[in-house]
Amino acid sequence: MIPALLFGAGAGAGLWLLLTWALPPSPALSDRLAQVSARPPATPIIAAAEATWVCRWGRVFVPGLRKLGLPGTKIEADLRVIGRGVDTHLASKALLAVAGLLTPWLLQTLLVLVGLPLGVEAPLLAGLVCAALGFVIPDLGVRTKATRLRREFRDALSAFLDLVWITLAGGAGVEAALGDAAAVGAGPAFDKIRRALHTAQLTRTTPWNTLRRLGEELDITELAELAASVSLAGTEGARVRASLAAKAQGLRTHQVTDAESDAQAATERMALPVTVLFLGFLGFITYPAVTQVLNGL
Repeated sequence: MIPALLFGAGAGAGLWLLLTWALPPSPALSDRLAQVSARPPATPIIAAAEATWVCRWGRVFVPGLRKLGLPGTKIEADLRVIGRGVDTHLASKALLAVAGLLTPWLLQTLLVLVGLPLGVEAPLLAGLVCAALGFVIPDLGVRTKATRLRREFRDALSAFLDLVWITLAGGAGVEAALGDAAAVGAGPAFDKIRRALHTAQLTRTTPWNTLRRLGEELDITELAELAASVSLAGTEGARVRASLAAKAQGLRTHQVTDAESDAQAATERMALPVTVLFLGFLGFITYPAVTQVLNGL
């Protein structure tokens, strides 16, 4: 009964995805009017790259997953940080789920050919577990990589603040200080900052507005705070050199705290293998004595 229900649910979900792709529902009149009256969204500063072959093989599943509200606001920000497109991410989730669902059945086919079948329940349950893991693993990988890249961005941002502060102390203007500081640095973080400043020049907007947008797109609050401080200097004429120096010092303190936390966590993780090694060595030493005592009884 349970395999029949699971097969029916899987077949129904597959048919629903195919119908969603082949016959997309027409939007309501209120949605059409809202699209006409709404202002066009701003073009993202960070352009995400799409993997062609992944989108080609998994594009059937993308509309259905988007209708389910995937990938979510947080994952979208993480995807912008690592430079991966949303369609590529959704297609990879679907392809890994399908591969996880079919792999146990392929193994079952090989076992049937050699005369060692396992029955229907084992590959069915294993396929469901592998499909769930394949659907979740891309999100975990994106979050891990985005966390690392955000930390590297904050490290580069502290150096950028120091450069801006030094340039302002030399008598340069706010926009010139931002441009000169961004031109000196190297790395992915400085590339994103230079792209934001270049976008400000092309769109004839203030650089602090594009930096604020970049901080919102990447979900980096420190960059938005920098934009707010610089905007005061650009619009109100405030002296922000001391504020930028304090922010840079705060970021470096945060870096040191994170490094100490990582070192402490690594030390705690090393306690388990050392304990297991000690127990194994202790058993290796006491085994002959225990064997002699048991044989003497």
